[in-house]
Amino acid sequence: MIRPIWVIALLRVLIASGDLRAQTPAADQIPTERAAARAWFRDARFGMFIHWGVYSQLGQGEWVMQNRGIPVDSYEWLASNFNPTRFDARAWVSLAKQAGVRYITITSRHHDGFSMFATRATRYNIVDWTPFHRDPLKELADECARQGIKLFFYYSQLDWHHPDYWPRGGTGHSSGRPENGDWTRYLDFMDQQLTELLTNYGPIGGIWFDGVWDKPDANWRLDRTYALIHRLQPAALIVPNHHKAPLPGEDVQTFEQDLPGANTAGFNTTEIGALPLETSLTMNESWGFNITDRKFKSTRQLIGYLVRAAGRDANLLLNIGPRPDGTIQPEAVARLDSLGAWLRTYGASIYGTHGGPISPRPWGVMTQRGDSVFVHVLDWSDRVLSIPSLGARVVTASMLATGASVPVSQTDNSVTLTLPSSTGDEPDRVIVLRTSQTPRSE
Repeated sequence: MIRPIWVIALLRVLIASGDLRAQTPAADQIPTERAAARAWFRDARFGMFIHWGVYSQLGQGEWVMQNRGIPVDSYEWLASNFNPTRFDARAWVSLAKQAGVRYITITSRHHDGFSMFATRATRYNIVDWTPFHRDPLKELADECARQGIKLFFYYSQLDWHHPDYWPRGGTGHSSGRPENGDWTRYLDFMDQQLTELLTNYGPIGGIWFDGVWDKPDANWRLDRTYALIHRLQPAALIVPNHHKAPLPGEDVQTFEQDLPGANTAGFNTTEIGALPLETSLTMNESWGFNITDRKFKSTRQLIGYLVRAAGRDANLLLNIGPRPDGTIQPEAVARLDSLGAWLRTYGASIYGTHGGPISPRPWGVMTQRGDSVFVHVLDWSDRVLSIPSLGARVVTASMLATGASVPVSQTDNSVTLTLPSSTGDEPDRVIVLRTSQTPRSE
């Protein structure tokens, strides 16, 4: 999903001009199954993103076809050699479960147009085009069902391969395709593939869309596609990565490489809607496997991002980019194992919580479940921490990890905590405040 600088610049202009502004969806009555799925998603808090495909063979990220100007015929040859013989669905899902992940979102088709699943819509897929001749998404779906992990399918609406992706958008001009095509036929092709994903893989968590920003003025027929998804699987959620405020029919608002409301990436909207929230994040600086990208975030940084997302009432969708043989880089495995170990102690302050009664502060954030408030101290060296009044009396205060009591004093306007001495190596000190009633948000 990493975009060249000129693409980011274009998105900034479109957002500023209003061309990417969304209409505010009406407060529609949604079916019970969908409402329950949204509630589950909001409580899940931690997902694993997987970018994996033909591009992994070149080790330069998922945009390599565009960035290197690789024409369709050359890329088709590359695809014909894709043979991830060491792919093991059970190992992948077991790693996710050990890490505390509640759902997986995997690329079923990225911008290169190659389908990573069995499809009758095109021969250009992993079963028919490669010597692998297996459907890894089916194997993942079966294993996720066995281990109790929900599976979402990333699906690119942008396509650098399909001849009917016409007129071209902002990308894909070096693919060598004929300068003509049938846009309606392309939309029908997508709906055919989505029907397959929603009927051949059992109950899925939802569809994670990406790419409409390539042609912001096109008629993407979203209302028809969204209705198709919800008709085939009423509990499947629609998660659109279009960088706009939510549109009617959508179920989650996701932010790419940014916490909700921020726009350090340059293309995210700062408008936050009423839907469940998610933020996607690379573990290093690449989505797809990049053999030279060694800039992995530390475990401390990743814990901090997970906590800051939860404090903003959002899930963290943390990405890995498996290698072309189907194995996962040891750096990613080590960090996921560490996150899992941390969550086994502190998960009660993350899963099933909402953003706390006090908005995020430079020192950290709060999460909340009923009358329990979790104070996450991420960046504070002093022993005394004063926070605004919660609007409810604090009955007890204790460290989540040890149960040790934390001295607390309170006035009408503030609550002051005296923290135990810090060892300096704790990524997050979590204090549990039990209150006399559910606190009010400031």
